[in-house]
Amino acid sequence: MRENPRAAVRVEAGLIEGVQSEELTVYKAIPYAAAPVGDLRWRAPQPMLPWNGVRRADAFGPIAMQSGSSVPGAPTEPVSEDCLTLNVWTQATSGAAKLPVLVWIPGGGFTKESASMPLYWGDTLATRGVIVVTINYRVGLLGFLAHPDLSRESGHNSSGNYGLLDQIAALAWIKRNIAAFGGDPERVTIWGQSAGSMSVSLQMASPLARGLFQRAIGHSGGFFVPPAATRSPDGKFLKGAEEQGVRLAADLGATSLEALRNLAPEQFLREGLAGTTLPIVDGYVMVEEAYATFAAGRQNDVPLLIGSNADEGRPMLTGKNIRLATFAEDIGEDFGSTIVRELAEEYLSIAPVATDRDAWELRAAFERDLRFGWDTCTWARLHAEAGRAKVYYYYFSHVPPYPPESPFSDWGAGHWAELRYVFDHLNQEPWAWTQADQTLASTMATYVTNFAKSGNPNGEAVPVWPNFTTDSRRVLHVDDAVTIGGVPNLDGLRLLDRKYQGLRFNQREHDEVGSYVPVPKPTT
Repeated sequence: MRENPRAAVRVEAGLIEGVQSEELTVYKAIPYAAAPVGDLRWRAPQPMLPWNGVRRADAFGPIAMQSGSSVPGAPTEPVSEDCLTLNVWTQATSGAAKLPVLVWIPGGGFTKESASMPLYWGDTLATRGVIVVTINYRVGLLGFLAHPDLSRESGHNSSGNYGLLDQIAALAWIKRNIAAFGGDPERVTIWGQSAGSMSVSLQMASPLARGLFQRAIGHSGGFFVPPAATRSPDGKFLKGAEEQGVRLAADLGATSLEALRNLAPEQFLREGLAGTTLPIVDGYVMVEEAYATFAAGRQNDVPLLIGSNADEGRPMLTGKNIRLATFAEDIGEDFGSTIVRELAEEYLSIAPVATDRDAWELRAAFERDLRFGWDTCTWARLHAEAGRAKVYYYYFSHVPPYPPESPFSDWGAGHWAELRYVFDHLNQEPWAWTQADQTLASTMATYVTNFAKSGNPNGEAVPVWPNFTTDSRRVLHVDDAVTIGGVPNLDGLRLLDRKYQGLRFNQREHDEVGSYVPVPKPTT
């Protein structure tokens, strides 16, 4: 495809020049904040200083410091602390176009991310009348470390959550600058998968993100599990996370913040270090658990499109030897949680299990529900109950045509399976795609772009997708064809829900998932 430089566009820090093809212009590695290096390590993102002349935006920048890739098989990319950049794909030829904006928050367990891997490029979706933006943000210990000295210097008595603050800074930059690319700052959709979807749920809960987006999309991830069910419950709140940060400094032999900030960034990628690498309730970005925010109707009340996949648990079992005799003990050890072990014991009553292969299938179902299904169902329910905006809920069970030699061949409709369809990127893999695959990719991409335009995925040439309500609980089931059904995997979700409600509130017995009247616990 022929590419040429495009006339410079002015953003707040100066002029930038992208790369133009026949249909699109792409602007790569636009800095939305100053490099978080030196004294800016573990600080909220700071404004980018203006530059002189025209800055070329024709090559992707480095991604955040990390080890490995966030998606199996993705190309290796350079990493750096200087990573606070975003990429823009636009079809607009002037600032007057006012196109809706899709902002992709990549996943990777909050320890990895990439705004530039080919799977996430906006080249196809942007031809459907939207602007696509992908953002990098800090991850791991450089993105989420809490420490009492960091809290003291912050000005708001909190630390950690720097990766979430980066996302908020990127959204604020988009609100101020996207009109220059032909975008509408009042039609912004935040959108992510896995940890990116968890981020979407947290940005819906954060008061700092209010007004920065008007719609939200989440694939396979939410942040609603009670801390008591996790490996380190105290570490989900500021005080416990600060204590972990103190242990990290001791592990690294750093006696001051200055010493910590002088360490090479590679030091924080070592295995086994203390310190949180996940979002926490810090009293500033997250003033309370997201569950409490949604249950009370305090979330950013915007239209929501979410879902998860039928075989999410399969990729999590790669290389694991699952044994029926030690089913629950092995799960408890893997997750480091007594609560999870107890849940696994109860799961054995859901389906007949007689062999190790049966146990493998049950473990895959358990991990699907535990990691993704329960959060998705709970997110949909809470927003439908307490919010006024509509919810659209899907369940993806279509299996891509993985080649037999592919590392994904036993994954089914696993984690990441839907992304090639929603980005309409089947052409990136030389697999035996069928007409059903092509039709499904067009359908999923149309749903996403329709939702970005209006807050409703429906429109011409796609099957009707009814919204999810607490009364109807209608879910879009996506396989070779698209159909409408109920909430899937109810037995497992009910089991999880009873246990979690018992941890969080006084337990009450009900038939439907999540139909409990909460009794607030004491403030943590």
